[in-house]
Amino acid sequence: MKSYVKLPNRPLRTIRGTIVLIAGLSVAATGAAAEFDERVRQASHRQTNNARLVELATDPARQVREAVAANRRTPPAVLYQLAADTDFHVRIAVATNLTTDERTFLRLAADHKVAVRSVVARFEYVPVSALRLLAVDAVPKIRLEVARNWNTDATTLQQLSKDSDADIRAIALQSLQKLKEEKSAVPD
Repeated sequence: MKSYVKLPNRPLRTIRGTIVLIAGLSVAATGAAAEFDERVRQASHRQTNNARLVELATDPARQVREAVAANRRTPPAVLYQLAADTDFHVRIAVATNLTTDERTFLRLAADHKVAVRSVVARFEYVPVSALRLLAVDAVPKIRLEVARNWNTDATTLQQLSKDSDADIRAIALQSLQKLKEEKSAVPD
């Protein structure tokens, strides 16, 4: 007795049409991926003009906005806008952009997400005003990072040397000692 493969109760042309439809979707997906890659490339390229960066800063894809946030040519107003982005990866990219201004750092220092404030507290080029704000953060880890940051001024370190957390006090005192040693090593 012969065995037969049972086909669905649809005509064969429908099955072929479905196969063609699936192949069409694959081509469309490839096109969308190429378009996405191009937007990310433009967002991160140093020659992209400001008007295009402004446009890409509102892109629905997080990776595109993150690339705009990391681009050193992004205008300060756009970085300030991205410092309030819904995705914390974008806000972290703003925090590590070397062209981020003080006003934007102050916004990031007040971020609701600990990970963002932690990056700001550790960033080498963060302004002293943002470190002062973070020195009174409710999260001890953030205050500890401020005590470790080389840009933290003596007044803020003095304040942290009286912190309720023993580790923060110890690091702040070590940082104060380093500041004194650096000042005494510089000739008048």
